[in-house]
Order: sequence, then structure tokens, then C-alpha cells
Amino acid sequence: MRLARIAHAAGVVFASIEGEGGDAEALEIAEHPFGRPNFTGRRWPLADVRLLAPILPTKVIAVGRNYAEHAAEFGNEVPASPMIFLKPSTSVIGPNAAIKLPAASERVDFEGELAVVIGQQPLRNVPASRALSTVLGYTVANDVSARDLQKADGQWGRAKGFDTFCPLGPWIETSLDPADLALRTELDGEVKQDARTSLLVHKVPELIEFISGVMTLLPGDVILTGTPAGVGPMTDGQQVSITIEGIGTLTNPAQKA
Repeated sequence: MRLARIAHAAGVVFASIEGEGGDAEALEIAEHPFGRPNFTGRRWPLADVRLLAPILPTKVIAVGRNYAEHAAEFGNEVPASPMIFLKPSTSVIGPNAAIKLPAASERVDFEGELAVVIGQQPLRNVPASRALSTVLGYTVANDVSARDLQKADGQWGRAKGFDTFCPLGPWIETSLDPADLALRTELDGEVKQDARTSLLVHKVPELIEFISGVMTLLPGDVILTGTPAGVGPMTDGQQVSITIEGIGTLTNPAQKA
């Protein structure tokens, strides 16, 4: 199932996206997307609604240097344990929303990533052996980063935390094996990142075990699993598109703040 948040003439709702291309429809889900969906019976052509960020998490937990080639391209070692940091919920935007390039930074990079969305129950100390059963589904993320500020500050809170620095979408795919998916990032149509999730150093079950041993994960929280090699800067007017096999494509323009 493809779970989405949509805006339509009557408001904002969760929906299941069914069908493909011009025949795709959004079927309204009552209340929340967790557990067995309760459909209201209302539906709209997908072309008549606007896709929003598919979930509004209480927190986004991101993982750094989780592809060996990405760590190497900046001269870093791969950490023995997952290296985690937080992005604020206010950084989350949806498909086609503009990534705002702050005046404080002279280099803002794209980072295409697989994102994990936590399911219905709060999680604490979840073993890797049952970690995937706690997942609602998977979506596409862009861990936007002010690279010069990241280097200058020595820590990543400011560089990763600006408003609009966490695009998510286009929806959450609930029926997916995250172990070996193709990931491709394009900037104005030019391929910049081309990798597979099988290259993740710390795999999804291990990440859930590690992070839930540090902090309680709440329903809808998002884990960004790391980005492969090929990250680079975006400039005003450019467009970045990230495609993950089995999910879809997340596209956002870059725009001066």
C-alpha cells in the first residue's frame, strides 16, 4: 500500500494511492494511517490533489557516513557504530515544495536517502531480529545539508536543521524489502548518485535496534539511513529528484530563501 498525506478542496487527509499514471486515485483514510486503514469512501483523482509530506514525525533521526564510498569522498572513516544526529520536525517538507537556500550558507548539498517510518507502537530496545515488524513503511528523503556550516561548526545541528532541509515523499510504501533497492539522485536531469541500499554499512534492522536503545521511537518517527557517494551542491533554480526502487520519485526545486 502507498500511504500519503494529501491536500484537497476540503482539507488535509491521509490517503491510499491506488492505480498508476493518469488513472491513479487517492482514497481517503479516516484519522491516521497506522494499523488496518479505515476508508471513508471518498476518493479523488491523484491529479486533483496535492501530495504533502507523507508523515509529520515528532523527530527525524539521521545516520551519518553509512555508505563507505560517501565517507571516503569526504576523507572520513566508517564509524564502528551508527553515527546518529537529529533533524527538527520543522525541517520536513513534501514533494515539489521548495528547498530554501539560506543566506548564511554558500554551499547547500542534496543527499538522497532511504527513509524508514516507524509504525503504530512506541519502540524502546527493539532487537534487530524483529525490527522490520515495527516499521510502517519506507519513503524517499533528501537530507539537505549546508556543507560549509557543517565544516565550520564541527557539529551538525545548524547545517542539517534549517527549515525545508528534510523533504520526504512522495508517499510511504508499506510492502517493501529495504535490503537491496536502487537509489538514484538527479540534479536537473543529470545523475549524481547511483547506488543500492545493499551497500549500507549498518542495515535497517541494526539501525532500529541501535536507535531504539538510545531513545524511544514514536509512531511516525523517521529514520534517514544515510546517503551514498555523489552528493553535491544545489543552486537557486535547480531541481533535485531522488528515485528509490519500489517507492517512487521525490522532486524538489532549490530556491533562495
